[in-house]
Amino acid sequence: MGENVKKKIRAIVPDGFSDSMVDRIIYSRDYWPITLRWFLDGKIPAIPDCIVWPENVQQVADIIKLANIEKIPVIPYGGGSGVVGAAVAVKGGIVMDIKRMDKILELDDESLMVRVQAGINGMNFERWLNKHGYTLGHIPQSLYSSTLGGWLACKAAGQFSTKYGKIEDIVVALQAVLADGTIIESKDVPRSSTGPEVEKLLLGSEGTLGIITEATLRIWPYPEKRAMLSFVFDDIAHALEAVRRILRRGVYPAVVRIYDKNETMRHFYEFEEAKGKNMLIMLMEGDEKVVELEEKIVREECKHGEECGEEPVIHWLETRFNVKEASEFVPKGFIFDTVEMSVKWKNALDLYNNVIKAMRSVEGIIVASAHTSHFYPQGVCFYFTFGGIPPKNMAAYDFYCKVWDAMMKACLACNASISHHHGIGIIRKKWLKEELKERMKMLQKIKAAIDANNIMNPGKMGGENGED
Repeated sequence: MGENVKKKIRAIVPDGFSDSMVDRIIYSRDYWPITLRWFLDGKIPAIPDCIVWPENVQQVADIIKLANIEKIPVIPYGGGSGVVGAAVAVKGGIVMDIKRMDKILELDDESLMVRVQAGINGMNFERWLNKHGYTLGHIPQSLYSSTLGGWLACKAAGQFSTKYGKIEDIVVALQAVLADGTIIESKDVPRSSTGPEVEKLLLGSEGTLGIITEATLRIWPYPEKRAMLSFVFDDIAHALEAVRRILRRGVYPAVVRIYDKNETMRHFYEFEEAKGKNMLIMLMEGDEKVVELEEKIVREECKHGEECGEEPVIHWLETRFNVKEASEFVPKGFIFDTVEMSVKWKNALDLYNNVIKAMRSVEGIIVASAHTSHFYPQGVCFYFTFGGIPPKNMAAYDFYCKVWDAMMKACLACNASISHHHGIGIIRKKWLKEELKERMKMLQKIKAAIDANNIMNPGKMGGENGED
């Protein structure tokens, strides 16, 4: 990037520009575990040319217009909590951090909606809502370190999603800037039959079509009652069946999580009754009478399990935002990751068994486990964890990719989706074409129409000009 272009960018954001090497290195990665390994090895595979911090949508539009003219990549950056490399500037360019755009613009109590800028921190947003008597119901593990824009761009799901829905269920309207600098906005109405909701193409696009700058979201009154239950089961099949039947009866607990025996041992080792078992924890919240009825139905459907009270749920609540594994284990040479997939109920057990088997088939694997954390009447999200040490003469990244390849093959063989809510980024890119099949061509045509110069987060979501 030439000095003349940098001068033009500075003119747009006089107090929001940096090309210092320190900032460029900081913004060269997200929370993708393998990038930490690279950093520890002294490698920085990709680095942006500069960082900008716009303060309003017009600055975002002006920077993107300039980048489009100069054919310079633009990569959106929120909290840097993504775990698949979606924020890595693989072709350099401008990293656009929108965290200065963090204002809550309007609260509509009558309509139960809130309009907010996309750079707001998740925990700050939820605390503000709680203070005013509401909840968003979107509580990802990364709540402290992620932004609304990141949730929208990667199509996120929070820990309370079984009741409140995923981010696409929560969003009502969007404001965004496209690759040519055009600002688009949709209406904040509950529904509209006016053709395809084109603005929803931006959800899950990982910044490849534009940058989301503002959203109107559904909110809920802060729950008046909360109830917590836990059960242990001899096998994971009975735990899954209990949850399937609960949902089939129209009961949607806010939190539903099943841990297989290995993860139960890791997360609930303090509880004697959990040893050698599969743990199911549930949290119901809302109207007091409704919650009492939900408790009754949950107990009826968990008859094959042993009730363990609320202590395991309290333990989970106290530790749920812990994301320190990478910083603790990667420096010791341990390679690990978490991989989420979604599947219909009919194939759920096959997916669990086959992916666990696939992980264990790779030499060097020490940990192969799973839990479930997002449920539907139609299916479930499995959240697999692998960990191990590469065999001698195998590079860390080669080992990492070998495990991922084994898991993705097992996933697709079970007709499951390769991602439930983490997104595609770099690591899943090679598998996207097999997942989407003919839809991949459609996605590439949309990309070419909206971003003809391929400036928006290039090298992601299937590449450019049909490139894998």
